[in-house]
Amino acid sequence: MSAAINKKRMIEWLDPNEMHEASLKWMSELKFIRDEQLFLNDLVKSYTLQLTDTAVFNESKEIIGAIATAEKEVIVLMKKVQAHENQLEIMLDQIDQLKMEKAYTETHWELNSEMARYSVQYRELKSRLFKLVSKVMKKDKGNRLLN
Repeated sequence: MSAAINKKRMIEWLDPNEMHEASLKWMSELKFIRDEQLFLNDLVKSYTLQLTDTAVFNESKEIIGAIATAEKEVIVLMKKVQAHENQLEIMLDQIDQLKMEKAYTETHWELNSEMARYSVQYRELKSRLFKLVSKVMKKDKGNRLLN
């Protein structure tokens, strides 16, 4: 079965309650990510000196830049999800507005894809940061043992 047919069937089967629940779940995930980003920033601040070491500086700079980008993206996504949730009335108002309902459903699937993409990229970014911080912590611990 082709992806287009699959997508069309999924669009047909989603009801407003399912889309509402998905929107609430997305918003919850995004709020958690925002809180987590505060932690990541504190982690970076705690190891600023070690992260500026020439051995890891370029990697640090790249990861910290990616975190800043992810922080901006999460705000954009939160606004999109909130706007999407605010427009749910289109699906519930008992007025046949087929074009608007279809557009809302298509937007829902676009947001679903965007959330999935963002989540994967964000998890990879976190993993890279944790590996880098772990590396500088081990090096720092080794240096303290030598002194």
